[in-house]
Amino acid sequence: QVRLVESGGGLVQPGGSLRLSCAASGPIFNINVMGWYRQAPGKQRELVATITTTASTKYAESVKGRFTISRENAKGTVYLQMNSLKPEDTAIYYCNAVLYNINSWGQGTQVTVSS
Repeated sequence: QVRLVESGGGLVQPGGSLRLSCAASGPIFNINVMGWYRQAPGKQRELVATITTTASTKYAESVKGRFTISRENAKGTVYLQMNSLKPEDTAIYYCNAVLYNINSWGQGTQVTVSS
């Protein structure tokens, strides 16, 4: 397994932007997919975006055109650029890494979109 540490969450007004970062440590060169998930109060954790080592991406319909995921394989880092944020984006955002079909999770970072 790898250890994941997220940063970059916070409070932002509707329409604003935030950039989340996630740094992995451990056997980072064996990581296949990295991604971001989120969990809002009273809801199940849901996929936000994922990216493979070859930069193939997948996004939830609700964030397409607003969020961009990127990755630096050599550093074991993944980013989530979030633009045009909406109140419904409020959630705890978790970083995920898949290594030999084993999931690792970060501790989560809170994103709150409110005026």
